[in-house]
Amino acid sequence: MSRIGKLPVPVPSGVTVSMDKNTFSAKGPKGEFSQTLPEQVSVSIEESEVIVKRNTEGRIDRAMHGLARSLVRNVVEGVSTGFSKTLDINGVGYRVQQKKEYLVFALGYSHAIYYEIPEGLDAKIVSATQLVLSGVDKQLVGQSAAEIRSFRPPEPYKGKGIKYSDEVIRRKEGKSGAR
Repeated sequence: MSRIGKLPVPVPSGVTVSMDKNTFSAKGPKGEFSQTLPEQVSVSIEESEVIVKRNTEGRIDRAMHGLARSLVRNVVEGVSTGFSKTLDINGVGYRVQQKKEYLVFALGYSHAIYYEIPEGLDAKIVSATQLVLSGVDKQLVGQSAAEIRSFRPPEPYKGKGIKYSDEVIRRKEGKSGAR
């Protein structure tokens, strides 16, 4: 049995879940979201938990068991509490601002970088140098944060760039450290 797949997914109060063919759906206080699951698993919904079982003991079925359980857990967690990523912008003159459905970044280039906020993602600018992305889809939040970080990844000498708030940048000494 898969160590992850055999665990039941608890459904918090205020969240309703349903299963239609290969699509698992949940509706909660943060919104609603649905996820297509692999065909190798079956999902049963009990009183306050969701149980994922694999159909056979084949190699691919065993691999999909833990994946499907994690996808179900992410859907339930997304509609109940949501997911968020915080990005910090370090550097002189580096900043972000919002114009309609775009985030506009000034990152030391000769031009501003425009990033269109995807549907289903909330972008909140805490300050000119801090951005919080949140939503019900864990994959969308993480992918958007990674795309934004790729505009100017942090560099190890001065620490300039866009980094996750919990990311630690190992600093280097540079030329002066050789003496």
